[in-house]
Parts: sequence; C-alpha cells; structure tokens
Amino acid sequence: MSPVHPLDETTTAWAVIDENGTLVRWNEGARHLLGHAPADVEGRPATDLLAPGATPPADDPGASRWSGTLALRHRDGHTLSVWLLAHREPGGGWLVLTPVAPPDPPVPDDPMIRAVLDQSPCAMAVYDTRLRLYGANAAMTGVIGLPGDRVRGLRLSEIGGKRESEQLEAAARAVLLSGKGRDMETYLRTGGEDRAHAWLARIAPLTDAEGRTLGVCLTAHDFTEHYMARKRLQIVNEASVRIGSTLDVTRTAQELADVFVPVLADFVSVDLLDPPEHGAEHRVEPPTAPITLRRAAHRSVNPGSPEAVVAPGDVDVYPALSPHADSLIAGRTTVAPDSDATLHEWLGWDGSRAERVARYGIHTTMSVPIRARGQTLGVAVLSRYQRLDPFTPEDVLLAEEVTARAAVCIDNARRFSRERETALALQRSLLPQSPARTAAVEVASRYLPAARAGVGGDWFDVILLSGMRVAMVVGDVVGHGIQASATMGRLRTAVRTLADIDLAPDELLTHLDDLVVRLSVEAGAEGTTGEVGATCLYAVYDPVSRRCSLARAGHPPPVVLPPGGPAREIELPAGPPLGLGGLPFESVELDLPEGTVLALFTDGLIESRERDIDAGQELLSDTLEEHSDSLEGACHAILRRLLPVGGAPDDVALLLARTRGLPASQVATWDIPADPSLVAPIRKQVVGQLDDWGLSEATFTTELVVSELVTNAIRYGEPPIRLRLIHDATTLICEVSDSSHTAPHLRRARIFDEGGRGLLLVAQLTQRWGSRHTTDGKTIWAELTLVEE
Repeated sequence: MSPVHPLDETTTAWAVIDENGTLVRWNEGARHLLGHAPADVEGRPATDLLAPGATPPADDPGASRWSGTLALRHRDGHTLSVWLLAHREPGGGWLVLTPVAPPDPPVPDDPMIRAVLDQSPCAMAVYDTRLRLYGANAAMTGVIGLPGDRVRGLRLSEIGGKRESEQLEAAARAVLLSGKGRDMETYLRTGGEDRAHAWLARIAPLTDAEGRTLGVCLTAHDFTEHYMARKRLQIVNEASVRIGSTLDVTRTAQELADVFVPVLADFVSVDLLDPPEHGAEHRVEPPTAPITLRRAAHRSVNPGSPEAVVAPGDVDVYPALSPHADSLIAGRTTVAPDSDATLHEWLGWDGSRAERVARYGIHTTMSVPIRARGQTLGVAVLSRYQRLDPFTPEDVLLAEEVTARAAVCIDNARRFSRERETALALQRSLLPQSPARTAAVEVASRYLPAARAGVGGDWFDVILLSGMRVAMVVGDVVGHGIQASATMGRLRTAVRTLADIDLAPDELLTHLDDLVVRLSVEAGAEGTTGEVGATCLYAVYDPVSRRCSLARAGHPPPVVLPPGGPAREIELPAGPPLGLGGLPFESVELDLPEGTVLALFTDGLIESRERDIDAGQELLSDTLEEHSDSLEGACHAILRRLLPVGGAPDDVALLLARTRGLPASQVATWDIPADPSLVAPIRKQVVGQLDDWGLSEATFTTELVVSELVTNAIRYGEPPIRLRLIHDATTLICEVSDSSHTAPHLRRARIFDEGGRGLLLVAQLTQRWGSRHTTDGKTIWAELTLVEE
C-alpha cells in the first residue's frame, strides 16, 4: 500500500507477520507507537511484543480478518493496550495495523444534521486530504463491521484489506486530485456481512466556501438484487451465444464450463456418461451407483485447472456418496454442504479430492444433472473457494437454466456424432480400401469428410477393364448423412456393373442418369422430397493406344498435366447433373502421352468462401505442377494448400493418375481369314510369339484358349476377324474381334453333344473372361495370370 502523503508512514502503525509467526516488516508508525526500531524486531517472533501475561489470539484458518485489543510491550518496558486490525495475506501471513494519530473527531454543528448522518440508511464516510477516515455514520460502520472510533485515521485500503478496497482508494485519490466526482461498482464481502454484496460507490469532493478541497465523501448503495438480476441475464445471454457453436460434444462441454467461470464458480467440471453401445439411446430412468463418468471439460480461475483430479478424456467411477452420483441418482441439483450432508462427508470417499479441497479452501459445491429429452447425459459440478459466499437458490436456478441449454446442445452434438460416425463407416466401407494395381496407370487418392456438415456422398473408384484398360470415376451425391452415403454406394455399384459391360463413358452416364431418376421416384414414394441428385466424371484410358475417353455429368472438369507441363483444364462438355433425365451426354477422346497426370476431384476441393472456383482451379494446377514427381506428395500438398486449417466445409474426393504406355513389343496382332483349316497355323504363330516373349510356360493354356475363341469367331462371327495378344509382367490377354454383335454365352452341354463346351473350358482355364461391344462388332477376351499363386 503506497502512501498518498509523506506523513502517512507515521499515521498508521503496521507490521507484517509471516505464516510462522515471525515479524518480517516493521514501519515507522509502529516504531513511533512502541519505540522499537525495525532492526530490533524484524526476524523475531511476534509474540515477543506481547506484554507479560498477554495471550495471543487463536489463528482461525477460515478467517480473513481479525480485530481486537492486545496488551503490547513498549521499548521502555511499560504496557500499552492497543486495538489492532489484522488482514490475512495471500501467502498465509498477516498484515497487522492500527491508527497512530487519528484526526480530531468531528464536531456536530447541527443536531438535525448529526441525526440525519447517524440514522440515514445510506452508508456514508468522509476522508481527509490524506484519504484517512475522518468519520463514518452508523450505516457505514455496520457495513465495515468495525467500531467507527477504532478505525478513524486508517486509509480505505487499510480498513478493507482487499483488492477492491485498493481500487476504491485509487478512485478516491483521483477525485481528490481532479475535484470531479465519480461512481464505481464493486462486488465484495465486507467484514460486517455474511455474504458478498454489490455496491455502487459514489465518491464526491468536499470543498469549503473558497473552493478549497477538504476531503472526499463516499456513499455506498447496496444494489445487490439489481446487480444479480443483471448478472443472471448476462450469463443466460452469453450462454445462448457461446454454447453450441459447433456440433462437437467436447467443445460444447468446454463452452458450458467457460460460461460458469468466474461469474458463478471458481472451478467447474463437466463429466458425461459414455454413450451406450451399438448406437442405443441413454436410459430414461436415473443411473445407479457406482456411476462411471468421463471428464469432458473443466475450467478454473487458476491457469491449468490445478484443482482437477481427473484429466479431460479420463474415466472415473463415482460411488453413491459422491456429489456426482448423488445428483444423478436424485435427478435434481444438490448443494453441499446442506441440511443433509456436509462437504467433508461428501468427499470422504476420495482422499485426493479431499486434499485438493483442503489445499484450495473449497467450501461449497453444486452438482447439476445434464438432462435432455428425458435422458441423463452427465453432470456439471461447480465449486467455490475464492468467492466466500455459498451458492444461493438464485444461483441454483441460474445454473440449471444454463445447463439445460447446454444439455440440448450436447445431445444434438452426440446425435450428430453418432450419425456422422455411422455414415463415415458406411462411406469408407464403400470406397476402395486400397489402390487398384494396374499396368495402365499409377494412382493416389484421398477422401476427407466435411468438418462440420457431416459425411456426404463423394466417391472415387478405379476399375480394371478388359484389354488392360482402366476406368477412373469421381462422383458427388447431393446432401449429407447416411442417406447420401447409401445413395453413393448404390451409384458406385451401378458404375462398376455398367463398366463391366464396357459401355462408353457417355452411354454409361446415360444409364446412370436413368438409375438416379428411379431412385428419386422411390425416395418420393417413401414420403420424402424425392430429390436425389448427383454429379459424375467417368474416364477410360487405354495404355495400348494411349488414348483416353471422358464424359461428365455436371461435374467439375479434370485437370491434365502432360510431361513437361503446363497443367490445364480439359475442355469437356459439362453435361446435365444426374437425375434430370432425358438429356444427352457427350464424350471427348484425347491422346495422353505416357507420364501424363490426370487430376479428378469433387467440387469441395476447389470451392471456397475466400476465392472463386476459377482461382481454386488455378491453385490446384499450380500445386500439381510443383509436386508432380510424387502422386502421394501431390495429394498431400493439394489438400494442405486448398483446404482451410479447420477442415473442409464439404466432402472432398481427389484421385490422381499417372498414365503408363504399353510398348508395341508387348502387343501382337493377327488378321484371321474365315477358314477353319487355318486355326492350326495360327496356334503355331501364337506359340512362337510366346517363345519370343519368354512366356513358354503359358503355351498350353494359351493354345487352347486361342483355338476355342478363333474357332467360335470363324463359325458364328462375321469377318473381318482379328486376334490380339497383350501381356505385362503378370497378365496375358487374348482378344478375338469380329463384326458380329451377337454376344456369346455359357451353356451346359449334354452327354452326347458334340459342341457347347468351348466357352466353359475357357472360363475354367482363365482368370476371367468376357465380351465387349465395339462400334464395329464385338470382342471376346480372356485373361491368364502369369504369376503362380
């Protein structure tokens, strides 16, 4: 406490006693009072200053102030009876003081004025130019809780001994220097009160007829009821704004704790019941002890929440005697201590908690059940120790109102999280689990669900086609949630089925559009809006011809990066989104040199509130050019550069593919005359080609397959007929093409049938086989594996 006047050091005698009872500071006022120099008493026990036979006051650990009269020993040996005021220091010691030279007592000039001052319900005090108490009426001494004649001569901060008192003294000093009055609000518990009150302090200068400042007058008005109503309204308004900002359970629980501290409690913990297994709802009836709770959040007036025994995310078990279990079992708010239980009895089950309570001086707790829609979700426990007043019934009502708001938000977040996890599990189960191994392309992919909107219907796929070709598809179903994920799965399955019959991209999208129209009709029949929509991009790449055919249905166009760059957007007719029905789609075919990188993606990657789609497309192209050496690295760099730090607002699917070319030396083609007698020479040429390729171990099976497919083409097909062999390190493909559009099919031959067993034999000998229609007819193909399993 810094003096406001040079003589203040001698107007108040004060000394500081540490927690061990040793005098550590002694001022000039104390020297003037008892005659001892600081060097004579500092470092000695404070009891040495007591007169013989005097008894030191008992130290009450719960008291923050003491006042009384003690017999002290003067330096010259005589005894002084001194009234002392002591304030407990933050470290556990005491600041002991007493006025040395109080001002002269005021002389009442008018009995009416003196009666008004003494009998006024408004607390008033007058301070002189040194800000020492000159006089106070009965109402003010009642607020202070100390005799008025004893504290005269002390400064306001010396009487109050709290930070709020020092702020009031600083305000009074400003009034004294400026000559202008001011108002100040404070909330504290004075020595004459059993609980804290809100005070409106009006400080005004006192001047004489010539305008000279004689001191300041302080009047205190108790407006606790208005202050608490305003505070409650402020807390409720703040809770409605702050709680539930996201659909995250932990974040919502933390927001609840943040709202309560420090306006209602000094420490708050929020503990939640773990959700039931298999997505079930919480039980309506109250839980039974012991209760297992998980710490979702806590908040303290002290950094790091040192009062907490359980860390966020950890689980603890609470028996029936705990405040957590008591309130949950009773289904109502409980406060301890109360008429039924003391705080000590409530904490007897846990020694570590009892130790924290004793260390920080926690004197009261309030446990509020978190309930929503008739279900118990958890409990919020509020504790006080810096605030000396216990919880009032108004505090309980306020805590219950705020907690009820938070409970609905927590329940919404839990329901959203459960649906999100279900949809995400469904989504990931429907997406490719590992990249397809193909000789046509090298691929890398990423899928990221939306950060807040929930899982959507984005998907990608890489589909192996006949002739070592590969199909790449990226799609986006409108909407989010389980329904979107389920629709995505149906469309992905449909694309794979349609790709298996080797439809051209535009034809495949036409069939897919019909499917989406039917899904919309089915959805409408179930009582929903019936609006099912999607976008899709479908591309087929042939490593032999190094050509790629693409078509899109309302989907963002892909980006292509040829060897040496630059990256550019492929000009591709947009096509209508899937689900409109009856509108055509167009395919585009282009040459892709070996090493070309294709980027297929959904709109969540390039759309952003901070930039338009064109800027996003350009940023994607630049990033792809910078990191094209590694597709995995490019995926990582693209997502990091284009998506916000907090996560994408929409689902993102990204598929990168680097094309490979099949050398001409690995392809052999023969034109076959429609003459059955030439089948044997063809077989010999095939055997010779296999010897040249070093694939002699596949000769027997290949001869049988070639013989059967060529014979069938000669018998049932139409010229021209062509045989093609393709191989890579693991697969050998036999293809026979003719001009007929009649597709072959398997049939079971009877015992005495002379034919009908050829395709069955092919199916047994090969890894897989099939047919595809072309513009000139059809192609029958069969794949033989070259790697022993």
